[in-house]
Amino acid sequence: MSSPPRIPELPDVELVLRRSARARRFSLRVSRADGRVALTIPTGASEREALAFARSQSEWLRATLADIAPPCVLRAGGTVLFEGRELVITPTRVRSPQCDADRLLVPENPARLGPSVEAFFKHAARLRLHRASAQYAEQLGRSYTRITLRDTRSRWGSCSSSGALSYSWRLIMAPPEVLDYVAAHEVAHLVEMNHSAAFWSQVARLRPGYKSERAWLKREGSRLHAVRFRD
Repeated sequence: MSSPPRIPELPDVELVLRRSARARRFSLRVSRADGRVALTIPTGASEREALAFARSQSEWLRATLADIAPPCVLRAGGTVLFEGRELVITPTRVRSPQCDADRLLVPENPARLGPSVEAFFKHAARLRLHRASAQYAEQLGRSYTRITLRDTRSRWGSCSSSGALSYSWRLIMAPPEVLDYVAAHEVAHLVEMNHSAAFWSQVARLRPGYKSERAWLKREGSRLHAVRFRD
C-alpha cells in the first residue's frame, strides 16, 4: 500500500485526496477536530497538479494547523475543561467523578480515570442538553422526537426532518452559554430547516447574544475535540 501524499514544506502532514465530480477547482480543508488535511481534486485534474496547488498553500496550511489544539490525554494532576472552567484532575476516595470548586475529584484507580470522566461528562451533557432543548422548543411552540448524544467531529449538533436532535456530548466542556447556543441552533431548525435569514432570526429570538457564543465555539472548539479520554 502506498503511503499518503505529502508536500516537502510540511513533511509530517498527510494529505487525504478526495476526487469530486462537482468540484471546479482544487481546494484544501483542515478539520478543526483532528487537524486532518483534505485536498479536493476535480475530475480530470492530475494528482501532480493537485500536490503543486497544496504546496503553494503551505504557509496557509502551517498557520491553520498551528491554531489547532494538539491531542491531550487526561492525566492526574492535569486539567480539563468542564462547563468552561479549567478543573484540576485530583484522584481521591470517591466512587465516581464530582466537581469541588476548581477540582475534578476522580477515583484513585488510574486505569479508570479516562472512562469514568467520560461517563461523568456524558451524563452531565445529557441533563443539560435535554433541559435546554425542552426550554427552547417550548419557547418556539415546537416539539422534537428524541435526543441523541454522540462524539461527532464534523458538527456540534444536528436536527433531522423528523425532529430528532443530536448533539456532541463534548459540549459539556464549553461554557454553559455556548452549550445553550447549540441547543437553540438545533431547536430553531424545527421551525426553519435551513440556514436562511429566517432561521437566524429564530436563533436570535432564543439567544440574542448567539454571535459571541458561536464565535467561541469556532475559536476554541478544537480544544474540546483534542481531549483524549483513553490512551
